[in-house]
Amino acid sequence: MTLAATWRRRLPYVGVAAVVAYCLAPFYWMVVSSLRSNDDIFSTSLFPSPLSFDNYRAVFSPSQGFSRALLNSLIVAGITTALALLLATFTAYAMARLDFRFKRLILTLIIATSMFPVVSIVVPLLKLFTDIGWINTYQAMIVPSMSFALPLAVWNLTTFFRQMPDELEHAAMVDGCTRGQAFRRIIIPLAAPGIFTTAIITFIAAWNEFLIALSMTNKPGMQTATVAISKFSGATTYQTPFGSQMAAGVIVTIPLVIMVLLFQRRIVAGLTTGAAK
Repeated sequence: MTLAATWRRRLPYVGVAAVVAYCLAPFYWMVVSSLRSNDDIFSTSLFPSPLSFDNYRAVFSPSQGFSRALLNSLIVAGITTALALLLATFTAYAMARLDFRFKRLILTLIIATSMFPVVSIVVPLLKLFTDIGWINTYQAMIVPSMSFALPLAVWNLTTFFRQMPDELEHAAMVDGCTRGQAFRRIIIPLAAPGIFTTAIITFIAAWNEFLIALSMTNKPGMQTATVAISKFSGATTYQTPFGSQMAAGVIVTIPLVIMVLLFQRRIVAGLTTGAAK
């Protein structure tokens, strides 16, 4: 094999490695910075020396309230994902299977709503939630997050349900199932990869949300993890706790990384193959 042929065969792997390194470099630097001492936080070495866990201890100090913020993020992201998935599953199935006027227009409007910037709805919702007493509540963060998570979930699941042949329901109904029973017993189990993938994407989006949580809460006990990180305080008034913020960023990111690594096969199956084999 000639040298040129060898390089052509290896070039795709080199490209993939370069993309992976480019994507992981910020996370690696965040981990390294979180393990530096405060005196070495601006060091440019690739490895922390000496190794220090002071930043992680500072993150979980009672004064920061980060444990409560993590729980708040879990509650908001979990409920948002569950509600979005429940509503999107029925909506997407109807959009994929039923024929009615303006269906394409309705689907276009659904996905268009997720394209509005968050800042465009924050001020009106802040006024509304203040009037009805929703400030510093979970629903004040969940409802606005649903306005972006639900259209994305509907769009993904509609595409997935369209890949499933109509004969699946027809065969089930011939065997005595109603359309609802066919949906529950046949379609939902076969659509598990797509539903699971949509759940992961929705959860990640809700977990990382910042602007809504920042605007709708002003009590430390109701802040989510992303908001708590932005409000970390240093040892003095004018000190920015870069090390603690890096450590908190690692803590917030690790659950998402573990989730993706554990369920990567289901995610890939949902994104690529669908349910029709």
